[in-house]
Amino acid sequence: MSISIFAIGDLHLSGAKDKPMDVFGVHWQNHWEKIRKNWEEQVASDQDIILLPGDISWAMKLADAEIDLDSIGSLPGRKIMIKGNHDYWWSSLSKVRSLLPPSVHVLQNDSLSMSGFTFCGTRGWNNPGMKDFTQQDAKVYNREVQRLELSLESAVKDEGDHSSNLIVMLHYPPFDDKGQPTEMVHILSRYKPAHVVYGHLHDEGTRYAFEGIYEETEYHLVSCDYLDFRLKKII
Repeated sequence: MSISIFAIGDLHLSGAKDKPMDVFGVHWQNHWEKIRKNWEEQVASDQDIILLPGDISWAMKLADAEIDLDSIGSLPGRKIMIKGNHDYWWSSLSKVRSLLPPSVHVLQNDSLSMSGFTFCGTRGWNNPGMKDFTQQDAKVYNREVQRLELSLESAVKDEGDHSSNLIVMLHYPPFDDKGQPTEMVHILSRYKPAHVVYGHLHDEGTRYAFEGIYEETEYHLVSCDYLDFRLKKII
């Protein structure tokens, strides 16, 4: 049976916390209902895979994120998520995994093989050269570069030379705000994944986002508002 792979990021759910997203614009009104409706229309099989590249929940504590994780888990398909910059609830990996519904999986410095594909990724960070980039930003960015390498190395062990079946998730964009490739893109180009999905960008921030093919890899911006709250089919 053939499967489909979808992606949508920056869900910003708030089941345990009253944080309506329409303060960021009327288009955000009832955004989770819009996403759920489209999800149920598009995802035809419980074997389909949905990639969620970060900013899952506004919860501050893991226990408060449970309602949002359960809401995601109730939808069709198998879900794979990474951490975003607003996922403060994301504590130790073992604690997060212990709370996940059966259909939800998380990645952190590792990879996951599923239905002939291998998935890996990391959060990323603000890119060097951007406005107000600090020495502290450089430390975090360099750590994320190392985590990307760890994740890709883990994926290669699982996948071998079949990079056409390798898909990478990032939260932050791997290209800078001028659309130029960064060190992360150069690392990705060595491993040649088929697809890279990322989020984080909204409104004006999406204006210079890179999408399309760069050195054999197709890059996708999948912030939910950028997609008009519809899942994007990657495969």
